[in-house]
Amino acid sequence: MALNSVNTNTGALIALQNLNSTNNELSNVQARINTGKKVGSAKDNGAIWAIAQNQRGTSQALNAVKDSLQRGQSTIDVAIAAGETVSDLLIQMKEKALAASDATLDTASRTALNEDFKALRDQITKAVTNADFNGSNMLKASGNTVTALANADGSSKITVAAQSLALGGANVTIAATNGIGMATTAATMVTTVTTSITNVGAALAKLGTGAKALESHLTFVGKLQDSLDAGVGNLVDADLAKESARLQALQTKQQLGVQALSIANSSTSALLGLFR
Repeated sequence: MALNSVNTNTGALIALQNLNSTNNELSNVQARINTGKKVGSAKDNGAIWAIAQNQRGTSQALNAVKDSLQRGQSTIDVAIAAGETVSDLLIQMKEKALAASDATLDTASRTALNEDFKALRDQITKAVTNADFNGSNMLKASGNTVTALANADGSSKITVAAQSLALGGANVTIAATNGIGMATTAATMVTTVTTSITNVGAALAKLGTGAKALESHLTFVGKLQDSLDAGVGNLVDADLAKESARLQALQTKQQLGVQALSIANSSTSALLGLFR
């Protein structure tokens, strides 16, 4: 190739290549500063982007896990509130039954106690029937067991069994028709109610343990999600302090490249002097 040619300016070509390279780097740095990410798409770094995307998917899925756990918590909280009401009602019923077991009571007093007992008995049914949350009732006969999601792929679950507090069931052994109209009936009912109080306490303890398990796992899932998000950040987030310094350097380099290209382009004009 000719050393002195107006058709081919090697110096200008080299200067242009370097300037284009600098402009590309500057564009990348500006994109990192604008987005805050060093890996914003698959073309930046395919392997890192794929890893980060998978972790984002897991983190997003954990939102559904948290929602499931919170629904389970709410369902159990409603059941516990209703169960505590049932326990309080049983304590009052025990008092009425014990009072009615006194054989010296007159008819009017015994009738009044029996009416109070039946009203409390019916209130248990109302409390159990109304212990619904989002269509789930853990206290009715054949109640709904809570099954909450425990991990991002749904392969693990936390189960809290239903505890029936319906009248005539395994826990509340008082029948829907029981009363304390006679002293002997009332004396028997004291034992029945006492057993029911014990059973309800044990059922509520199980519900409380289940609620605590959901609460603990919800805390863990929150921490896990935070760790995943931090991990994704470590993979794809840009160090803006470094990018700022790099931006300044590239802007200076760009200006020098423009100057170098200008010098290279003007070099051919020296050939005109040879023809004067």
